[in-house]
Amino acid sequence: SLTVLQALEDGLKRADADPSVKAVTICGENGKFSAGADIQGFSSPRRRGIALGPIISLIERSEKPVVAAVEGIALGGGLEVALGCHYRIAHVKAQMGLPEVTLGLLPAAEGTQRLPRLIGVPAALDIITTGRHIPATEALKLGLVDEVVEENTVEAAIGLANKM
Repeated sequence: SLTVLQALEDGLKRADADPSVKAVTICGENGKFSAGADIQGFSSPRRRGIALGPIISLIERSEKPVVAAVEGIALGGGLEVALGCHYRIAHVKAQMGLPEVTLGLLPAAEGTQRLPRLIGVPAALDIITTGRHIPATEALKLGLVDEVVEENTVEAAIGLANKM
């Protein structure tokens, strides 16, 4: 939603400008990282110039480590946000994917570029073209996430961020 995008942008800019902030953890609410964009929003005009791609680039360019704490699901734009982070930790029950293709769309926030750089072209093409959901354990084997945890994902991500 526009509210989430604005909050991400504002939070990242505040964190980058604050010398007391050493790292950033991005997480979702209610046990879900992000199910991605609301498809209804695709047909509405953009307001205030907020778009997902530039916000993910802002995450990627941060001089401070940014860690995604993936719980539940990270699909579509949600996975693209996680791909923009410097590190990703997932709960063992998390699922990730780019399901846009099942709607006849391609991932539009540079997931088609970031995913192959991270896990290689063959694995990325499989994920992009099938829209299948990847379990956390497979994501770890592919190199999509840096760590899989059974405990509190946010606490694990904060711990990793503090180490960096």
